[in-house]
Amino acid sequence: MTTRYFEDFAAGDRWDFGAWSLTEDEMVAFATEHDPQPIHVDHEYGASSPYGSIIASGWQTMLKCIRPYIDKVMKDTAALGSPGLDELRWLKPVKPGDRITACAEVLAAEPSETRPDQGKVTFRIFGLDDAGREVVTSQGLFFIRRRPPAKN
Repeated sequence: MTTRYFEDFAAGDRWDFGAWSLTEDEMVAFATEHDPQPIHVDHEYGASSPYGSIIASGWQTMLKCIRPYIDKVMKDTAALGSPGLDELRWLKPVKPGDRITACAEVLAAEPSETRPDQGKVTFRIFGLDDAGREVVTSQGLFFIRRRPPAKN
């Protein structure tokens, strides 16, 4: 059921989705399938690295932040898709047990100049560690339907 339309988003809107963490086994399992670099899958390599342990794949970190945004914002939005994420940055390594809070905010919301039935909303999706430091951040443009006119 659609509950949000373009008109329901404004620059400055923000959501904090709560904290998550990953175990070392979860990090290794994800990386083994999707990002098998030694820093993500090899315990000895990780222990000898500047981080002192394996670290999560940045892709896993980003996905853990995007999922609650999809579940709690976009799932009930009249979304029409996205051309992709911009400025994806992994700013701080995530170690096993680190608590990360997934967040999202609206950076801009503009009506479409060429499609009057939709608008463009730029979101920033990011994760914060317990000290409030960003560990991952990205921006994405999403096309969202405008609210249909009321029927008489």
